[in-house]
Amino acid sequence: MKQLEPILHKKTFQELTTDELYALLRVRSEVFVVEQNCVYQDLDGDDQKSIHLWLTVADKIVALARVCPAGTHMKEISIGRVITTERGKGYGKQIMLHAIEAAVNHFGATLIDIEAQEYAKGFYENVGFEQSSNTFMLDGIPHIKMTWTKDLALDQLFFL
Repeated sequence: MKQLEPILHKKTFQELTTDELYALLRVRSEVFVVEQNCVYQDLDGDDQKSIHLWLTVADKIVALARVCPAGTHMKEISIGRVITTERGKGYGKQIMLHAIEAAVNHFGATLIDIEAQEYAKGFYENVGFEQSSNTFMLDGIPHIKMTWTKDLALDQLFFL
């Protein structure tokens, strides 16, 4: 059976319907709070300034990410809240490439920072990020800062 192609959704906070916002927050809570057994404040005030991207297959969210402008979550433009609900199908890579594209096209990014869970380092390296810090603990989980630089990424010719 052929896998259905995911549909990309990209909206500012103000463009989100209440149903879309609820669905995004529910998935974020299921993964970051329940699945990872991590109590933290997901509603951090950055959603209102961010671009929200998600992929759906048969009306089910299979991946999502949030692109924050510089000076909100981090000093530089950043991507966060990256989730894939169905692993191993390439949805994570797709949502990250769309998020990078949104950061470049919407916010003019030439540099993007993320705080990646340490175990996911290889995944982010595959979409052009490089480790830029030592390991640090965030909400009890080992993380590393990683940076994407437009000049370096051009060699990989993602979409730019």
